[in-house]
Amino acid sequence: MSEYVIENEKLKLTVSSSGAEKRSLIKKSDGIELLWQADPAFWGRTSPVLFPVVGQYRDKTSVYDGKEYKMGQHGFARDMEFDLEKQTETELWFILKDSEESHEKYPFSFNLRIGYILKGDEVEVVWDVKNTDDRVMYFSIGGHPAFNCDLDTYKLQFSKNGTLVKTPLISEIIEGDGSGCLSGRQKKIAPDEQTGFLDMSDKLFSEDALIFENEQADEVNLIDDKDEPVLGLKFDTKLFGVWSPVGKHAPFVCIEPWYGRCDRVDFSKKLEDREYGNKLNPGEEFRRSYFIRVY
Repeated sequence: MSEYVIENEKLKLTVSSSGAEKRSLIKKSDGIELLWQADPAFWGRTSPVLFPVVGQYRDKTSVYDGKEYKMGQHGFARDMEFDLEKQTETELWFILKDSEESHEKYPFSFNLRIGYILKGDEVEVVWDVKNTDDRVMYFSIGGHPAFNCDLDTYKLQFSKNGTLVKTPLISEIIEGDGSGCLSGRQKKIAPDEQTGFLDMSDKLFSEDALIFENEQADEVNLIDDKDEPVLGLKFDTKLFGVWSPVGKHAPFVCIEPWYGRCDRVDFSKKLEDREYGNKLNPGEEFRRSYFIRVY
């Protein structure tokens, strides 16, 4: 495992070759660390890349071409060693290719490239998936960045005003970092009508991650105790998650753009039928970005 640093006049970003994971994002004007530093007492990760599944397969199992594949929550990329492909003063690119190890969990051949590009006060995070197989490839991909904050005083602000609708997970916790399958229930969440701010608390996350489907927002801002924005995420995903560990009063929140999500509790397990899944024909590429803006 190695760590790599890029910086410009405003930001300093550190990324690990392990999982191609962001490990530090510092605002240079005041030296503030914006990313959670992976204290295992709360959550031992900082910003994992979720691939080739976001969330959980039903029973941790997918079925493709009549064969079962077992894979844990959020896939295997977050625990794999990536190769550094390119580095400049303000840009990093990492690559992960399929292997015998990955084929035990996931049937397809692929190249996964992760890019980080500093542009003024923004970090562009790029996901580039290429199907190197001779079959149609099915996958999901997502981000899970965790940002330092005080849940008692910090708030969230969404780009679209009005009531939001979340789809809760089932109540059972399947893995230690707290994600199961999707329930059939829905629940309304109403930000303040005047400010548009949503207060955070342990109660807000009592049913685990907040999962918002159907393009309910394309930007989420983190607001401090002075009602000023600290940072914002911009994305073009159809769904996103917001999470802090259940019952731990952790000093961070995750804002998560997703191309995919966990299975429903009654899902058939067929990989090609997963809701919000993505597919690539042989030789095709999937390239998407999200942006972290620091105020």
